[in-house]
Amino acid sequence: MIYQMLQAGQDLLTPMRQLARQQGGLLRLAEPHPALHPLRPWRAALEVFGHAGIGHARPAYAIGPVRVGNRMVEVEEVAVAATPFATLLHFRKDVEIRLPRLLVVAPMSGHFATLLRNTVQVLLQDHDVYITDWHNARDVPLAAGRFGLDEFTAHVMDFLRAIGRGAHVLAVCQPVVAALAAVALMAEERDPCSPRSLSLLAGPIDTRVRPTRVNALAQSKPIEWFERRMISTVPWRYRGGGRRVYPGALQLAAFMSLNLERHVKAHRDQFWALHDGDAERAALHRRFYDEYLAVMDLPAEFYLETVHRVFQAHALPLGQLTWRGRRVRPEAIRRTAILTVEGEKDDICAIGQTIAALDLCRGVPVTMKRHHLQTGVGHYGVFSGRRWAQQVYPRVREMIQVNEG
Repeated sequence: MIYQMLQAGQDLLTPMRQLARQQGGLLRLAEPHPALHPLRPWRAALEVFGHAGIGHARPAYAIGPVRVGNRMVEVEEVAVAATPFATLLHFRKDVEIRLPRLLVVAPMSGHFATLLRNTVQVLLQDHDVYITDWHNARDVPLAAGRFGLDEFTAHVMDFLRAIGRGAHVLAVCQPVVAALAAVALMAEERDPCSPRSLSLLAGPIDTRVRPTRVNALAQSKPIEWFERRMISTVPWRYRGGGRRVYPGALQLAAFMSLNLERHVKAHRDQFWALHDGDAERAALHRRFYDEYLAVMDLPAEFYLETVHRVFQAHALPLGQLTWRGRRVRPEAIRRTAILTVEGEKDDICAIGQTIAALDLCRGVPVTMKRHHLQTGVGHYGVFSGRRWAQQVYPRVREMIQVNEG
């Protein structure tokens, strides 16, 4: 019933939000008339309400021209490979020079991969970038089968093989475990498409270290509780009808509850920005929340296995993580350089949880291991925003350049 209740609420509010946006637009057009100035607060309130709804469609990347060297270059999105659950998307640029190929492994955590738009835009300056563009589980037919942590890991390996030899990997947040597992499995097989470097940004390698509220919640209940309370079935009106999922709306609510005061303040500030006619500030708010409120459902298997194996059983750091019955051995990695990045103020993935990967990769020479602690940022600041572009990215770029061969 969870999904049906959430969808019923959205179905009820959607026409009301559409009407609010229309009325707000009409009031904006009429506002220059002096007699209508007292209606400005109503117009601002209508627009805030109208744009505060949850969406389920993937936003566009819409990455415009990027600077490569001394010129601006257009970016074209090309699907290189696809499965029912994901597309390997290439941000192709028409340049003469050969740039390092980089696979960005995006999280499957309730938001679309477009949440990494700024990450990709910065990376495109110096790299040939690909991304794991995950599909909304509610749009994946039941006939496509299951999708758990093993299938996620397999996608990373398959996409690396599709890109070819000599690529690099950058994993953001939740998929660092699968990315490290994929590289370990490929190293053990001596796969020629093993990446030259692996950058792990703010991810839960070992959540026993300085547990956050997110970690504590995962530990507070048995996995059966999560399956009973958090999993629902997609209604038959969608292509994935009958598929069991963790609704993206629930994950969004969990994220927002961690910083509820900040989100309330952001919408209050948006009201005053609209009221005072600060179009630039209002547009920035709208762009962020149009992205943040676009949610995707997660396959139930993937969600439950991630909670149990990563956050409850700590399978990777304890040497108990398996892939299709085969033990994952990070110590098998020898030729892939490793960079870990953490944020000083990260309240989702605490300091120490990601750097743990360096200890697990005992076969990697010390000279090929690096760590960067970014001061003054929370979780999202590690891979998005000014400090990402000016302070974190140079470390990632250097790691790739040194190991480009």
